[in-house]
Amino acid sequence: MVKHDVKDINLARKGKLRIEWAAQEMPVLKSIAERFGKERPLKGMRVTACLHVTTETASLMETLKAGGAELSLCASNPLSTQDDVAASLVKNSGVSVFAIKGEDKKTYYQHIKDALSLKPQITMDDGADVVSTLHKDATALLKGVVGGTEETTTGVIRLKAMAVDGALRYPIIAVNDAYTKHLFDNRYGTGQSTMDGILRATNRLIAGAVFVVCGYGWCAKGIAMRARGLGARVIVTEIDPLRALEATMDGYEVMPIKDASGIGDIFVTATGDVAVITKDCFRFMKDGAIVCNAGHFNVEIDIESLKKLSKAKRTIRDFVDEFTLRNGRRIYLLGEGRLINLAAAEGHPSAVMDMSFANQALCAEYIVKNAKKLEKKVYSVPEKIDREIARLKLKAMDIKIDTLTPEQKKYLKSWESGT
Repeated sequence: MVKHDVKDINLARKGKLRIEWAAQEMPVLKSIAERFGKERPLKGMRVTACLHVTTETASLMETLKAGGAELSLCASNPLSTQDDVAASLVKNSGVSVFAIKGEDKKTYYQHIKDALSLKPQITMDDGADVVSTLHKDATALLKGVVGGTEETTTGVIRLKAMAVDGALRYPIIAVNDAYTKHLFDNRYGTGQSTMDGILRATNRLIAGAVFVVCGYGWCAKGIAMRARGLGARVIVTEIDPLRALEATMDGYEVMPIKDASGIGDIFVTATGDVAVITKDCFRFMKDGAIVCNAGHFNVEIDIESLKKLSKAKRTIRDFVDEFTLRNGRRIYLLGEGRLINLAAAEGHPSAVMDMSFANQALCAEYIVKNAKKLEKKVYSVPEKIDREIARLKLKAMDIKIDTLTPEQKKYLKSWESGT
């Protein structure tokens, strides 16, 4: 058996069945896996992935393996591992997995180092922790890396900052910025799975609640959309005037977080920045307010300040910590402030991850083919890949679209025609 550190290898059978269930809704990745199996474009390549260890990720791993890659996988968040999936990948797919749901910070980073022991040529990140670790603690391995991919908004922000500083030592493709990723995964995936996590953790009625969404990027738009669909009164907080205006035009109330703090029943952060909900917010919150995070890192909620303001803490339900403030009011923090859709639920539905992980697979192939041409910077996903994934998804959904006629093509290339 391959090297691994998982909770219980005996969970493999359950994980295998769940992986099969998810794969039914991932036809694009299946078609890529079939081609990869014939062409073997990743033959001999070592790939280290730091991703949420879910049923959908398992399909990506199997696709990369079909392409000939040797794989190691660790979690990109301490609470995002599905232990049965991790076990199945080790036992049934021969993937080295180092991930346990609920692992502490020390174990989390040890698992990243374990995964890097493969000496990767390609990295796949969800938050840029592998890239960061390579650049800070495992620099000797950098010379063997030809390229990498990044899945999240947060990770792309970190990597672009590294590139601007001249610190990035190998090329990265920003998978997150593909249209077939952020327009669908971020909006529809995060929207549905965030509500799923909140409902599983709390079993609270959303209809009639005042639901505060911090931010109005693509993830936050999806959350606001789904909260309103469940009957909530949605308030959006923003720092960007364009996004604030868009939220207003979309029919949401927009106000500063301080003003929303005393009104909201449920708060969700989705900004990718630090200290969005702070001690000044907690002081205004009503008794029973629920606070959670849909961003990648647990930095958006000032948890340390919440602890200092509290006289007592207890876990009242799975993934629900009750903090009793000195004034007697109670605030409920979900999933330790980590991304709620994976801490308390199962993450994005497989149908939307089909496109996101298709981008990962095809970008890995692109890196292998173009490694000598790529510079040490952050690249967008090639438009050809984006459009091919959209085409494959439409085909799988049995949806047909029009094509341009010769006359239309000629018109779009001309300048002479007018009114």
